[in-house]
This record gives sequence, C-alpha cells and structure tokens, in this order.
Amino acid sequence: MSRRCELTGIGPMVGHSVSHSNIKTKRRFLPSLKTVKVASESLGQTFSLRISNAALRTLDYKGGLDAFIVKARDEKLSTAAQRIKRQVKAKLAEQQAS
Repeated sequence: MSRRCELTGIGPMVGHSVSHSNIKTKRRFLPSLKTVKVASESLGQTFSLRISNAALRTLDYKGGLDAFIVKARDEKLSTAAQRIKRQVKAKLAEQQAS
C-alpha cells in the first residue's frame, strides 16, 4: 500500500531536519492519509479510498465526490479513482440523455 493520496496524488516529500547548530539531516515528510468511505450521489454507492486530510476538506468544499472527481485530471487519480470517474461520467450522461 503506497503512501499516496488516491484523489490528489500527494505523496511523500524529502527535506532536511535542521538542528540548532544548523546540521542538516535528511528526512521524509509523509502525507496525512486516512482510509475513508466516500459516497457517490449519482451511483448510490460508497467507496473506500485512502485520501489525505487536505483532499477530504476539498471534497467537502467542492460538494462531494461526484463534483470533485468529474473535474479531476486522470494523471492525479489512482486506477481505482479513474474507474469511479468513468462510472460517474457514464451515469451523469445517462441521466442527461433521459
């Protein structure tokens, strides 16, 4: 299981810990990830995704999973999230056609 957000693609970053005497030691900055169940309104299903806290706040701000994932770029999404995006787009197109 990788340490990467499934919706935003945020992963570990590398930097330095700097001591008082200015000695720099390499360290990793890991993203704050949570496994959450996110509901899709158009599909009527819940999906378990491993996303960052920032992505969780963004989901609330954008108005839910459907609104966020339709506008998200495929390069940022995991394969599971891309599959959800295709399902949501197909369902929304079906609803608009009828």
